[in-house]
Amino acid sequence: MEPIDRRTFLAAGAATAASLGTASPAAAKADKSGAVFLSTWKWGVHANTRAAEVLDGGGSLLDAVEKGINVVEDDPNVMTVGYGGLPNAQGEVELDAGIMDGTTHRAGSICNLHKIKNPISVARLVMERTRHTTLAGEGALQFAIAMGFAPMQLLTPKSLEAWLKWRSTPDRKSFWIDGEHHDTIGMVAADGEGKVVAGCSTSGLAWKIPGRVADSPLVGCGYYADDAAGAASATGDGDVMTNYCTSAFIVQQMARGAHPQEACEECMRMMARSAPDIHTDMYCVIAINPRGEIGAASMNSKQPLQYAHWRGGSGTLETAAAFLG
Repeated sequence: MEPIDRRTFLAAGAATAASLGTASPAAAKADKSGAVFLSTWKWGVHANTRAAEVLDGGGSLLDAVEKGINVVEDDPNVMTVGYGGLPNAQGEVELDAGIMDGTTHRAGSICNLHKIKNPISVARLVMERTRHTTLAGEGALQFAIAMGFAPMQLLTPKSLEAWLKWRSTPDRKSFWIDGEHHDTIGMVAADGEGKVVAGCSTSGLAWKIPGRVADSPLVGCGYYADDAAGAASATGDGDVMTNYCTSAFIVQQMARGAHPQEACEECMRMMARSAPDIHTDMYCVIAINPRGEIGAASMNSKQPLQYAHWRGGSGTLETAAAFLG
């Protein structure tokens, strides 16, 4: 079978960048506050535009990041996040997400959530309605239901077909031996007044071993935010990136005075010392500081990081230069 990986989903991204980058009138108004949004992959353009609209409508920066990520979670055509995400090896869609407020230094995260399409919203409620940081599995589902979320079937006909094709292939890959790659929606934001927020949501690796958790929902790995320094998010091979606490590392570099771009490149440099398959696998990061300066880096030029950048009333889809040092 043809592998289902990020290249399949990103192939059309550059060709549609101009139309995706069109700003709404609400987005143009929101820029007067000096807000900046940065999100991973082509679907981040729509996420950023929605975030700007929410901020312009009087919502908080947390509201903006949550609702921006919801756009991607709700889209059945994004088979790496939320509704329509590719399932685990047993055919169950398992979702992970996390969000962090740079002002309070509080975070909320959800792991292995079934039957609820908006894990970033559930994660925010963990942060705001409990004294916990992370809920997982059945407990996460019961919490979501208690908070008013309605369970639903997350498999779409397209994602079900893909899973059935994989399962019926005699020599199929699995994560007991090898596996397919998958992606996320990671978003970092600054409101122009010193506040930053970071969030991340994913359905994880296609055909993953049930119960697998990687960097996306883990504080300091998939996302991190601190008003004193900035915010960061990561995407790529989460099983490897978890081991480097990439987002916290980047924010720490910014706390020492590094520009976000310099901090992202230093993270790649740190990983390059020991990460396996460093120039053939996918390791990508984005970052923003409270002044709205940004950074983005990818380790592999054959699988470049596309990221959406919103400021000045409009959005663009850009490609991060590969770090080769």
